[in-house]
Amino acid sequence: MLAPYACQPGASRGRLHTERMSSFRSPFQRDRDRIIHSSAFRRLKHKTQVFVEHEGDYYRTRLTHSIEVAQVARTIAGVLGLNTDLAECIALAHDLGHTPFGHTGEDALEALMAPYGGFDHNAQAIRIVTRLERHYAEFDGLNLTWEALEGIAKHNGPLTGPFADEKHAGALPYALAEANAAWDLELHTFASAEAQVAAIADDVAYSHHDLHDGLRSGLFNERDLMDLPVTGPAFEAVDALYPGLDPMRRRHEALRRVFGRMVEDVIAVAQGRLEAARPQSVDDIRAMEGTIIRFSKPLYQELKVIRSFLFHRMYRAPSVMVERAKVTQVVNDLFPLFMARPDLLPGEWRVDVAAMSDETAVARLVADYVSGMTDRFALQEHARLCGGV
Repeated sequence: MLAPYACQPGASRGRLHTERMSSFRSPFQRDRDRIIHSSAFRRLKHKTQVFVEHEGDYYRTRLTHSIEVAQVARTIAGVLGLNTDLAECIALAHDLGHTPFGHTGEDALEALMAPYGGFDHNAQAIRIVTRLERHYAEFDGLNLTWEALEGIAKHNGPLTGPFADEKHAGALPYALAEANAAWDLELHTFASAEAQVAAIADDVAYSHHDLHDGLRSGLFNERDLMDLPVTGPAFEAVDALYPGLDPMRRRHEALRRVFGRMVEDVIAVAQGRLEAARPQSVDDIRAMEGTIIRFSKPLYQELKVIRSFLFHRMYRAPSVMVERAKVTQVVNDLFPLFMARPDLLPGEWRVDVAAMSDETAVARLVADYVSGMTDRFALQEHARLCGGV
């Protein structure tokens, strides 16, 4: 039984293009399945999370990260009486718009696209699921439900209005503005609780697995984590229970406690806030003046310390910065090359360019192509067309 404030499949606002209902799947299950079977989702296998995809087989990629986010989202949503299928759907889709080379690639493409309306990976995810996936006979995109699109668009909060984050104070990214013009996603309100769960699940997943990947990479060690909040007590608890434990088992036991602490905190806070607010519908959730799903203030402050540590010791580590410079050059070379020589694009992309006379339209198509590349394909194309870095 779903809670009254959950998104009810039978009350969905439907799809932009009308389709017959499935006889054995709910609308949100169908959304999830379409995302899993999409080309963009498969490409996440070879896209960077932190380390460039080819640097090691054990590091997270965007695909494994998305799967971990979906697992956390299902767990939290299930405990809170929310629609687990919708929470999972949004979690699986939240990174579809990422460029090759993670945030480094996005930073480069955002700068290159500044004259043409900018670039934002979240808006690009909406562009992918509404336009760029072209497999169905009757429509472009995946024709997801309104609730799925809303969740992908604003799982991190409102994008317009008084509660919008400062980051979104300017004009909407063109990809999102176009989708919203076609179907109003009510960007001034908060998203459903399911979308909020997907957003917090993203924070839980990367806070946990970046510690794990950082340790595996050797950028820091367990001794470093003993001095941090949350991680230090977790290692101490393992040492008390299992003295002399094998180092790899010790690491896993400690980090699973960090993971559990975050999930349990989110659930406890959400239960308390839901009990206090007593929302009777998903629209009550949307109309609130803040998120219902969040970390407690004490844990949030502790996680800020951990994220600062990761920023300096991992995301901006000298070896990582060397790689960032290399892959930034790849994007900086490929984008202007395709702008100047659209004949170098694959045949199906050249067909679209041939019908364009506007430079902005061409730039947005080139951004679609470059952002859709995997790490390995971007490196291969750069080596073929530019001689490598």
